[in-house]
Amino acid sequence: MGVAVVRMLRRERGWTLEALAEQAGMTKSYLSKVERGHSTPSIAVAMQLAAALDVDVAALFGSPDDQAVLEISRAEARGGAARHTPPDSSPYAGLATRMAGKQMMPFVLHPTTTSAQCTFREHDGDEFVLVLRGRVELRFPDRTEVLGTGDSAYFRGGQPHYFRAVDDEPAELLAVIAGGPG
Repeated sequence: MGVAVVRMLRRERGWTLEALAEQAGMTKSYLSKVERGHSTPSIAVAMQLAAALDVDVAALFGSPDDQAVLEISRAEARGGAARHTPPDSSPYAGLATRMAGKQMMPFVLHPTTTSAQCTFREHDGDEFVLVLRGRVELRFPDRTEVLGTGDSAYFRGGQPHYFRAVDDEPAELLAVIAGGPG
């Protein structure tokens, strides 16, 4: 864990060691040891710190120099525009993952074509989606909309929903959820 990163993020927020320790559910003494590099936290503790600091847990690893002010995500680097099949590992590709203290969570989504794999999900924070390629079904429990390339949708947080590619061809969405990762 980039120990200086925790200190930098805490100071950016104007928090004392005591304030962050309380938010993260740990002692001030232990947090001080983490910040000074005298103790290596478990992944569970790292996740508590990330939640308290309202950042992706990945932001805690590395150095303060890794904390971007600007982050560019190239389509070819994530296999986006050039890809003709959805990724094997996950239908989601995070964007701006090194940005500390994000107020939005942007990602690229490659929805499945199989209804059986679709599960209604909900989250806090409004969501905006823009179809980059293909046709996508946006389904809510009481409503279904089909969006084509260039179409967008904005909806309030707390709404159960899912996305499904309508055609056999892969679809790609840009999705942005308002509110930080906490």
